[in-house]
Amino acid sequence: MKKMFTAPDPGLLRLRISLRAVLGIGLAVTLSELAGLPLPASIAGGLTALLALFTVGDPTVRGQAVTTALLPVVGFPALALASVLHTAPALRDAAWLAVIFCGVYARRWGPRGHALGIFAFMTFFVTQFLHAVPDRLPQLYAAMTLALAASSAVRFGVWCVERRTPAPVTPAAPAGRGLSRPTTRQAFQATAACAFAVAAGPVLSHERWYWAVGTAWWIFVNTSSRGETLVRGWRRVVGTVAGIAVGLLVAVPLDGAPAPTAAIVAVCVWGIFYTAPLSYSWMMFFVTVLAGLLYGLLGVLDPALLGLRLTETAVGALGAVLAVALVLPVTTHAVTDRWVGQAVRAVHGCTAAAARRLAGDPEADPAARAAELEVLLGRVRFSLAPLVHPLNPVRARKERARQVLALLDECAREARGLAAVAADPDASHDVRLTAACGRVEAAVEVLVGAVPERAVTAAADVPGHHAGTGQVPHSAAEQALAHLHGLERALAALATPLRGPLTGT
Repeated sequence: MKKMFTAPDPGLLRLRISLRAVLGIGLAVTLSELAGLPLPASIAGGLTALLALFTVGDPTVRGQAVTTALLPVVGFPALALASVLHTAPALRDAAWLAVIFCGVYARRWGPRGHALGIFAFMTFFVTQFLHAVPDRLPQLYAAMTLALAASSAVRFGVWCVERRTPAPVTPAAPAGRGLSRPTTRQAFQATAACAFAVAAGPVLSHERWYWAVGTAWWIFVNTSSRGETLVRGWRRVVGTVAGIAVGLLVAVPLDGAPAPTAAIVAVCVWGIFYTAPLSYSWMMFFVTVLAGLLYGLLGVLDPALLGLRLTETAVGALGAVLAVALVLPVTTHAVTDRWVGQAVRAVHGCTAAAARRLAGDPEADPAARAAELEVLLGRVRFSLAPLVHPLNPVRARKERARQVLALLDECAREARGLAAVAADPDASHDVRLTAACGRVEAAVEVLVGAVPERAVTAAADVPGHHAGTGQVPHSAAEQALAHLHGLERALAALATPLRGPLTGT
């Protein structure tokens, strides 16, 4: 826990985004209450604001505004469809599975498709959560409209964090065609997992069956291999168990008391946004406590309901595991190889940009390439998580995965240092930099299979190759050389753990 809340937060960006979420969601609920809407509608409004602030992730503020404006286009029809079919379970289930397939498939259109797909799914989910019927639609539409207006006023007006921070770098996901395209494959997998949950959930509860479907859906968000899905399912169960334990101690005794419940809800909202980039387990902990508090407000919370939440979560996780194992499976190795390859190429991109900057090209921006590398490393860590997980019994593969992560982290440190040196206006071109950049390029080509391994070995044996190692640099050029030599060493060392497959799963 200490590590979670002391993790680096450059520019306090996570803190600002999480506090903004509390403000935006609080304003949405307040407006719904002032408008005289019933409690279920206010809850729907709060969840709408949460989704709008959490899922919309376009790289520009303008793009975020457009996506937010499009949310009702997919959300309102899904809400109406779910309400109308609420008393026709067979048709309702078929319609929800169609929404699930389309929602996952829409991820092929990037962050906007991703956000719209989630919003369509969750409005269908919220209808089940609130047992909404057609007569309540006007109230729900009003609450959701107020919520989107309130959250947008905070996000784009009162507290626009994005206007003061660089646009996030979103690395391109590995592409494919037909069923090999990740979004198409995942659409079939997620639909199969949710179909299992739709069938199995009612066996446990005729009223709360939808929790299993929600679990199966969310496990597939941002995963792309069997291993990633297994780890995410495990973390969801762990977070749910911890959240239920706290719910028994906090939410049940409160029994929906408005003031203390609202205060703890605000803490949970903050926790969801603050921990989401760092830990799926912690995020699910706060989501589970929040769900318990909302059930308390609705007057239906008891310990048995929290226990049911756990069993439905387990059913949904099982559905996800079966789907990734049986429906168009993709191994962890295949996904990891692609992300590692992108990260290594980003090292070369940063090096090339720094070399151009040092040579006097003002348009070259190594800092942006270094930021891209950081994002890609986050994706590599996620894809390698199944291999370094404590429950992985294959120690040799676990150790090799850890070596890859450590060496890529070293590459990132050297790339950041190189970008900082290149930004120095006193930095000047040095002929040695050209040779060192060439060796880094050769090392990258070896790792991605473009040239024979002997090329980087020969480069490592060049006289003076490690000049400056262990010395205190006295100029920008020497500092750049030191970082380049560090990159060479790390890339050369990466050849060993990457020589064979990290995993067969």
